[in-house]
Amino acid sequence: MIEKEKPRDYYTTAEIAKILGKAEFTVREWARNGRIWAEKRQCGRGRSREWMISHVELERIQNEGLLPG
Repeated sequence: MIEKEKPRDYYTTAEIAKILGKAEFTVREWARNGRIWAEKRQCGRGRSREWMISHVELERIQNEGLLPG
């Protein structure tokens, strides 16, 4: 029996892009322009930060689309 992968709390822009069939650049632009709810989080070492999108927001995007720009 194959089990469905459990949803994660947060996804990277690359993961969201793959799920939605979009380019990662597009998802980053949506986040930067406020078209989706995303937050910058520390990643790895150093000062670099990347956009993270919650599972709840992923479901909202899939059901309702982008926020008004």
